Amino acid sequence: MKKILSVVIQVFIVSFLIESLSGCTNFFHQPYSPRRARLGEETPTTVSLRQLPAAKEKIVAAVYKFRDLTGQYKQTENGTGFSTAVTQGTTNILLKALEESNWFVTIERENVSNLLNERKIVRSSVAQFKEGENLPPLLFAGIILEGGVVSYDANIVTGGSGLEYFGAGGSTQYRQDRVTVYLRAVSTKSGKILKTIYTSKTILSQAVNATLSRYVLFKRLLEVETGLTTTEPGQLAVTEAIEKAVEGLIIEGVRDGLWTAADKSAAAMKNTLDAYEKEKTLMNETDVFGMRQEVAPPFLSLHPYVGVMRYYGDYSRHTLKGSYGASLDFHITPRFGIQVNGATGVLASEGAFSSNITSLEGNFIFRPLPYQRWTPLLYIGAGAVSQSGTSPFNWQGASYLQAQGGLGIQFSASKVIGFRSTLSYNQPFTDALDGRIAGTRNDYYLRSTLGLVLHIGRFQSKTRPVAPAQAAPQKK
Repeated sequence: MKKILSVVIQVFIVSFLIESLSGCTNFFHQPYSPRRARLGEETPTTVSLRQLPAAKEKIVAAVYKFRDLTGQYKQTENGTGFSTAVTQGTTNILLKALEESNWFVTIERENVSNLLNERKIVRSSVAQFKEGENLPPLLFAGIILEGGVVSYDANIVTGGSGLEYFGAGGSTQYRQDRVTVYLRAVSTKSGKILKTIYTSKTILSQAVNATLSRYVLFKRLLEVETGLTTTEPGQLAVTEAIEKAVEGLIIEGVRDGLWTAADKSAAAMKNTLDAYEKEKTLMNETDVFGMRQEVAPPFLSLHPYVGVMRYYGDYSRHTLKGSYGASLDFHITPRFGIQVNGATGVLASEGAFSSNITSLEGNFIFRPLPYQRWTPLLYIGAGAVSQSGTSPFNWQGASYLQAQGGLGIQFSASKVIGFRSTLSYNQPFTDALDGRIAGTRNDYYLRSTLGLVLHIGRFQSKTRPVAPAQAAPQKK
């Protein structure tokens, strides 16, 4: 058993190290000297904006103010600072996104007073030195783009893991924030709001630490500590959210007939529209934490399994022996259900005793993530256990009540089949299960199982209905 435990610990350590290293690649690219100025980074959405099909005619758009509407300040270890959590240059970011899309002609409106003053100076100079020349009129906008950053939600998901063994260990922590953007297009002729787009982007922060404490010589303690913390820049998150809003505004505008793509780009735009509708359907099934329905939970689940049992009682040696059984789960709701379980196996202490036992159990079962392929399991209940002969149905001697509880994990590979592994604690209300009554505590045993899960029937999907696409207005 010690060898098995040692192997398990080693496997866990290796898995933890792999997980840690996968999230700390920047550790090997630490800055050791000042770096030169560089061009601004691009987001993945910047590339998709540039690859949009060409417009038939560019749209003249004005942006007066696209501001931070959250009013939120940065959180620090000592409270809240005076720096804002969201960049105040969101108007500039939106103008850059409009330019990158190549669908808009942007005109200056944020500081239009400066422009008008400069035109007065130019007009005065022209009138004095060049008679008969006039400045051309300013462009007027077909649409005005309004909106802003409406929320910055900090710590929507936090977590981490750690491991320390004989003075050596490490830990990882992560935190996820969320920024939300609304963008709307307003017609300058009628004041009608043509389209409103809502996008969001998460901001990830990670910390990885490793420590080592070891006596290398008498009274000589070696201590080593290293770590790395990375935070996704908030400005890039806001930029990507705004660029995604511009992309959605263009695509939905084409879908609704507000503007059109070039004739030579009709096929490419159709593919873009199809991909966008698939993305909207996917987002309709995804919650705020990025989780979406992967499988529909079943009404019934049949779980045949094999496993091992380990005895704990009046004999000091705790021997692992094989077992097998089957359970039937009836789910009252996607998360809660009732389980009937029958199991048989060998309960033994090496060199002391060995007997077959059979148990019949009833449990309440809880699945926290019923719509995911991977879901943990929790169950608790009561039943009866007795010694048995060569057949599991051949009960011998007295039957004893027992209580049991356990946990496990289940993976649904398809709608019909899956896999489940469990570990349960079984406590009979007797001390005579091993044929010996001694001490003050009753005998008990642990059971670990692995087996298939056959799904029967389905609960209705919890997916929200998707609104049908609006038909494009017919042109006269």
